[in-house]
Amino acid sequence: MNYDAILIVSFGGPESREDVLPFLENVLRGRNVPRERMWAVAEHYYHFGGVSPINQQTRELIAALEAELEHKGPKLPVYWGNRNWHPLLPETLRRMKLDGVRRALAFVTSAYSSYSGCRQYREDISRAQSEVGPGVPEIDKLRAFFNHPEFIGATEERMQEALQAVPSESRQNVQVIYTAHSIPLSMANTCDYVQQLEEVRRLVSSRVGVRNDALVYQSRSGAPGQPWLEPDILEYVRKVKANNLASAVVLAPISFISDHMEVLYDLDVEARQLCDSLALPMVRAKTVGVHPKFVGMIRELILERMNPASERRALGALGPRADVCAEDCCPAPQRPQGRPGSR
Repeated sequence: MNYDAILIVSFGGPESREDVLPFLENVLRGRNVPRERMWAVAEHYYHFGGVSPINQQTRELIAALEAELEHKGPKLPVYWGNRNWHPLLPETLRRMKLDGVRRALAFVTSAYSSYSGCRQYREDISRAQSEVGPGVPEIDKLRAFFNHPEFIGATEERMQEALQAVPSESRQNVQVIYTAHSIPLSMANTCDYVQQLEEVRRLVSSRVGVRNDALVYQSRSGAPGQPWLEPDILEYVRKVKANNLASAVVLAPISFISDHMEVLYDLDVEARQLCDSLALPMVRAKTVGVHPKFVGMIRELILERMNPASERRALGALGPRADVCAEDCCPAPQRPQGRPGSR
């Protein structure tokens, strides 16, 4: 199948203090969230000067992918559009239209299947296409890649680096705590998100020889009375200390592909402060970022979609995800009043 461009689609994030509130208003548009909730999350960004690292990390990923495609092919231009901050998807699709792009493959910076991690991005693309109008490029989204061998391989190497960074005197009983972005149970119950996370946990732990591990959740952003996936990372760390479950912990944010705001604030600030207060040694594993295996995986997914007869690689029991999701896949959850997330 012929394509003439690649589109990287991400969440987006503010790049100055002045951007923070307009960005959060974009994230919250259509949701009944009290202003004080938004201001509380804004403080996470102000802690880092109002700059989320996600945009710069997306630029670095694009540069790495461009180099990969230039060296190994296919030599396709790479565009970038965000859900919530500049460059926004409609802006990017207008530029692609002016450049004569007719059909593009979209790589979404989310490895797993859920409404917010997959279907909502497809809705964002469709909405942007409608806004641009006639002549807008056709966009086909690449499949979810949580169990692709190169994603698992890159995650494994990040884990090995973290395990080696644990102080030697604390290595007798290290627990790996895999963290994932929490989502409402109403969303989790209609998708394979948890099942996919458990598969990644099993695959990575078996490859690095870890038996003491756990899967927990972070970055909850819903109303207090709304059930979300648990246990929360901070609650779990307290349990580890109280029950003497480990001599040290390695936090591995496997649901994130880059070290953006939720990783920096929720793990590197809040979780580290808690671990320090409990005298529990902690190391945080890096996300895959621009690991060569991960960048190579994106190229492989592109070639796979351009050549339908090619091998679709996947590890574990779940197999490769379909290219085109079923019509009723990962439906949108009901959204009661809540507080915003952060990226």
